[in-house]
Amino acid sequence: MRLRLATPDDAEAISAIYAPVVTGTAISFELEPPTADEMQRRLIATLRRLPWLVSLDDAGLVNGYAYAGAHRERQAYQWSVDTTVYVRAASRGRGVGRGLYEALLAELTELGYAQAFAGIALPNAASIALHEAVGFKHIGVYEKVGFKLGAWRDVGWWQKTLRSYASEPVAPRAFGATGNF
Repeated sequence: MRLRLATPDDAEAISAIYAPVVTGTAISFELEPPTADEMQRRLIATLRRLPWLVSLDDAGLVNGYAYAGAHRERQAYQWSVDTTVYVRAASRGRGVGRGLYEALLAELTELGYAQAFAGIALPNAASIALHEAVGFKHIGVYEKVGFKLGAWRDVGWWQKTLRSYASEPVAPRAFGATGNF
């Protein structure tokens, strides 16, 4: 497994990984899979401030991705991020998600973020196991917060502290300042 920074050219592969999750599961609350063009727009917008990483299989094909987004928009939340990871079905259970998450969390820590959050549509034992394996702790549930595939769905929330708290924290740096990818 090799990790690298995602590029706009990865949008089609990322869309292909994500589409079956959108159409066939309640894991994503999107109802229609985003097109490759839309995924490219999201990727470019994310990379202006935060990391988006991809994993490559032995053939050099994208088999997973992970990225971070703002937790909330108000300025006092600036030290917190939401995180996401998806892995191609054939590559699950092989450490791809864990490798992506460990690299993403290390980069977020380096950038100066203090907290990472992950929302997991329930039930999803595999995602819970992955998040807890990389240090996330369960903090609560939004009950019946979304309706998909004929049922109301709960979303569990997990949190990981990335760094100690400072009494006067410095604003996190924009992605690209660390040079790790």
